[in-house]
Amino acid sequence: MFKKILIANRGEIACRVIKTARKMGIKTVAIYSDADRNALHVKMADEAVRIGPPPANESYIVIDKVMEAIRQTGAEAVHPGYGFLSENSKFAEALEAEGVAFIGPPKGAIEAMGDKITSKKIAQEADVSTVPGYMGLIEDAEEAVKISNQIGYPVMIKASAGGGGKGMRIAWNDDEAREGFQSSKNEAASSFGDDRIFIEKFVTQPRHIEIQVLCDSHGNGIYLNERECSIQRRNQKVVEEAPSPFLDEATRKAMGEQSVALAQAVDYASAGTVEFIVDGDKNFYFLEMNTRLQVEHPVTELITGVDLVEQMIRIAYGEKLSIKQSDVGINGWAIENRLYAEDPYRGFLPSIGRLSRYRPPAEVAEDARAVRNDTGVFEGGEISMYYDPMIAKLCTWAPTREAAIEEMRVALDSFEIEGIGHNLPFLAAVMDHPKFISGDMTTAFIEEEYPEGFQGVTLGDETLRRIAASAAAMHRVAEIRRTRVSGRMDNHERRIGEDWVVTLQGESYPVVIDADRGGSVVRFADGAQMRVESDWVPGNKLAVLSVDGTPLILKVGKVSGGFRIRNRGADIKVHVRSPRQAELAALMPEKLPPDTSKMLLCPMPGLIVKVNVSEGDEVQEGQALCTVEAMKMENILRAEKKSVVSAIKAGPGDSLAVDDVIMEFE
Repeated sequence: MFKKILIANRGEIACRVIKTARKMGIKTVAIYSDADRNALHVKMADEAVRIGPPPANESYIVIDKVMEAIRQTGAEAVHPGYGFLSENSKFAEALEAEGVAFIGPPKGAIEAMGDKITSKKIAQEADVSTVPGYMGLIEDAEEAVKISNQIGYPVMIKASAGGGGKGMRIAWNDDEAREGFQSSKNEAASSFGDDRIFIEKFVTQPRHIEIQVLCDSHGNGIYLNERECSIQRRNQKVVEEAPSPFLDEATRKAMGEQSVALAQAVDYASAGTVEFIVDGDKNFYFLEMNTRLQVEHPVTELITGVDLVEQMIRIAYGEKLSIKQSDVGINGWAIENRLYAEDPYRGFLPSIGRLSRYRPPAEVAEDARAVRNDTGVFEGGEISMYYDPMIAKLCTWAPTREAAIEEMRVALDSFEIEGIGHNLPFLAAVMDHPKFISGDMTTAFIEEEYPEGFQGVTLGDETLRRIAASAAAMHRVAEIRRTRVSGRMDNHERRIGEDWVVTLQGESYPVVIDADRGGSVVRFADGAQMRVESDWVPGNKLAVLSVDGTPLILKVGKVSGGFRIRNRGADIKVHVRSPRQAELAALMPEKLPPDTSKMLLCPMPGLIVKVNVSEGDEVQEGQALCTVEAMKMENILRAEKKSVVSAIKAGPGDSLAVDDVIMEFE
């Protein structure tokens, strides 16, 4: 077996590979840019080599720099992770010339299937049903418009070397095709060093289901079931699960066998994923083959018990697969939520900054449940603007889908992140969404269910009452602590009030607290009562409570006269006041936010790439105003209504923070 491998990647996937290598007794080498000098993967590896400045095209995807790191350290093999050089045949060729093993498929398979255009042609030649599209090279935006009209809108504009949602746009008309072509081309060049673009029909109401395959170099190949990846935004997966709640055994078998046959047609040897779109009648259409490890591979590992990274390493070493198709079963259900540094309240735009608090739930692996958190960050670390905004992949497993979802709800409620915007509230909302719970979702889930964007969660009356009762009990504990610290009362507990008014989410609940040594009984004005038990103490940012015997986990912050409570995707202020204080508070005028309706504010930290208008221009609703680049993604900001540009405050090359003014209108 290899004695030392280099991981040509960063972040959570580098950490993930290091864990398996360590388990196998293999030494690891990390590479890092200046931005990642203190990153977790650097700390975890046995050795680390600096390879350049922060931008990926000056460090992680510069083949010569990676090769030099291999020579320096004497690594015998390289695991590329995903993204960066993972599907770059020139990198595989360079390794082969150096006599270094590539922990991935042969160069020929990468060229045949890793390239989206080539893989489509091979699939068509093999009589595999594919989505209609134009596989040739597209020279310019006008040709893209012409082809889009021939195929028929809507169309998907995709980078040939793309992945992870980068270099992808959906166009519904000529203007969007023109803009989408240029943005996809720019993103593809920046992220992959390859700006080739192709166009295919965008199939509405599809499910995105993929098959995991494993093939060795001795002619053996198996499939490890499927993953449901339909919940996406901006063509990037957000929630995945295995198995799919939609497939039956016959469809699974057909998709699996077709996937293995396709892989073996190009002499594939490693882990790979064949992606399909599946319609409501379970007809499936080949999309592409990813010749690498997928981001969402943990859910497959959780239901099969197979360590895919270990299998990749063993295959690269020349070993035969030790697993037969008959050995592959489906044990329980697994769900993965991708935790991103992005603000769901601002259209999921990227967020950067320092993680002032990062406390994931404890990982467990038990007979009836499992919690797994693949991550590449730590408390005090920074989320950089240069790379993918993923913070962690939170996974849960249980014997049934219903139980796996409940495990995920608890895990999300327990996950503490502060310092940056993140999508945790949105993930929690999805886990409670009726469509997700039923398994009845398509790739249009986010667009259909959140057409105006994510506005947070409005909790139902039952949950509000549970939180109100908990907040009242917690407030009583805080009052006792306050009076003890002040030393103003000898018999403080007797003097703490019993009557309170709890106000949250626009509702007010007068309550009476009857406390004992074990907890508190909170009585509501309508006669209902709840017993609250907890060992929470003031200052703790996580409260684990029992309300009438049912667990409740709250993230707790302090606000004047109460708490900031976060639970199940809701973020609410809870005020606990005496009846007289509540009476006076009701008379206070509401503080209104400043009027920014005549300003274009930067919705994320980023770089102004282009300004499309000038001072004095009249703009129409939907017109492109400027382009902001953040985390390798180009974001076109558009006019919300007809107006006249009165002042432009930022130009190309300017680096802006959230809410910086870009331009003003009359």
